[in-house]
Amino acid sequence: MRMSKMFFQTLREAPSEAEVTSHQLLVRAGFIQQLGAGIFSVLPLAKRSITKIENIMRDEINAIGGQELTMPVVHPADIWKESGRWYQIGAEMGRFEDRVGRDMVLAMTHEEIVADLVRKQIRSYKQLPQLVYHIQTKWRDDPRPRAGLIRVREFTMKDSYSLDADWEGLEKQYRAHYQAYFNIFNRCGLDTVAVKADVGMMGGKLSHEFMYLTPIGEDTLILCGNCGYTANRQVARFRKPAAVAEQAKPVEKVATPNCKTIEELANFLGVPKSKTAKAVFMIATIAEGDKDVDKFVFAIVRGDMDVNETKLANAVKAKDLRPAREEEIRAVGASPGYASPVGIKNALVVVDDLVPNSPNLVAGANEEGFHLLNTNYARDYRAEVVTDLATAEEGAPCPDCGQPLRASRGVEVGNIFQLGTRYSDSLGCKFLDKEGQTKPVIMGSYGIGSGRLLACVAEEYHDEYGLKWPITVAPYQVHLTVLSGAEQAAEQLYRQLQAEGIEVLYDDRDESAGVKFNDADLIGIPLRVTVSPRSLKERGVEFKRRTEKDRTIAALAEAVVRVKTEIADLAREVARRVQTVPYKD
Repeated sequence: MRMSKMFFQTLREAPSEAEVTSHQLLVRAGFIQQLGAGIFSVLPLAKRSITKIENIMRDEINAIGGQELTMPVVHPADIWKESGRWYQIGAEMGRFEDRVGRDMVLAMTHEEIVADLVRKQIRSYKQLPQLVYHIQTKWRDDPRPRAGLIRVREFTMKDSYSLDADWEGLEKQYRAHYQAYFNIFNRCGLDTVAVKADVGMMGGKLSHEFMYLTPIGEDTLILCGNCGYTANRQVARFRKPAAVAEQAKPVEKVATPNCKTIEELANFLGVPKSKTAKAVFMIATIAEGDKDVDKFVFAIVRGDMDVNETKLANAVKAKDLRPAREEEIRAVGASPGYASPVGIKNALVVVDDLVPNSPNLVAGANEEGFHLLNTNYARDYRAEVVTDLATAEEGAPCPDCGQPLRASRGVEVGNIFQLGTRYSDSLGCKFLDKEGQTKPVIMGSYGIGSGRLLACVAEEYHDEYGLKWPITVAPYQVHLTVLSGAEQAAEQLYRQLQAEGIEVLYDDRDESAGVKFNDADLIGIPLRVTVSPRSLKERGVEFKRRTEKDRTIAALAEAVVRVKTEIADLAREVARRVQTVPYKD
């Protein structure tokens, strides 16, 4: 491709709204251009790179039995109503009416559509297992799009769906995807870790996220360097300390003026935070049939811990949570800053599983300026739900080995879900087994966003001058640069490289050497070949890898062979990253 004909332009400065490096460089290098909040045009350079990423995905999913198809972007809402997600998902779902007033949905994902195909296609166990996938546009109306392609509203995703006759088959396909995903990310040059995650709106029994560790990530990961435990903080567990056994003491009301926080309370009474009960008030939106109902949720954890909102939402099956307002808190008989579940009404009480085993905790008296000493679960109050609510923090004991956990930021680049019968049951996906019994199809769902993956590779591979693409995802393999006076030799080399099937970006523009070299560094193609009067005096051309400072001269007659050798070496460097990864359940 001649740069003089290419649809792009480079920029010396990044746009003011570009906060992270990958966003800045992809815009400056002419890869992407923003149309609206979280909506981007993918320009020719980025399109070539994304196509390479998607072909890597195809290779790996085909290798585990995948069959590619294409499913629609626009769905009748009826099928989302059948699954229940029409009612469970909030404003993130793109809803509209067609010309005759029918409710329609812009695809967020395709579980419902696959289930519809299954109930029309699958009749017998002889047709199972199956694995289908597509690479298709999605829309999620994220309220906070940010970081360029990392968090967008319109995006392209490879989503695959496994179909099995039993849970053992699902486990096999799930583990096959686990390895295939590591292969995909390693072939793109990106290190990732797999962590246990919340199943969220997808449902099912198990999920893993594949995370690229980076300070710009919005997810917090909890990791153990000793035994390898990994989890998203949303679902991370930790080994909770056993409370000291005590006889239950009588409740005693005490004055605690100006003690609205746990820290103020503990200091005033001279007790550790672990001897207090922390109250958190939320309003949960819960789907009941085809209606949304708001319920007041009163959550309790021990005072030395914090409530994990994802765990709380899962505990009450909430589609949304928001902090309760003061008037809502008072309406259930509680007092902000001095609240406890003792004596309250019309609230859904949820208690962390450590609280029932922690005797004689200090809790609010539901009266301004007063607390209760020696509250005990079961004697003084009860909860509708007792479960793990506490947030895992850095330094907490690992749930498996007890060693201190560490926290790290990350970007989710892929996820896998064991859906089980979540969609088979709601949409009637049945088959006849060997005994002629009707059984539900067991499903799995697996996704990777190609644009986000491109952005993460850009975030990982850059320097102060620009991008530094791995050979496997670079838009071109070679950046051929000609300087004034060497056009004839460069044109000949360009035709020779093309004839050999080598992907060449040829900078034939009428620009200075400085502009051409700066743009080459900014665009980041892994191998630069320069033809100049100076190199021709030495009877050769100049070779430089984007990752190295040194330049070497190779004979012009040997340039094509040298290019092939360099490309092969670069490809081997990436291929060495691919290895078997032990599965962690």
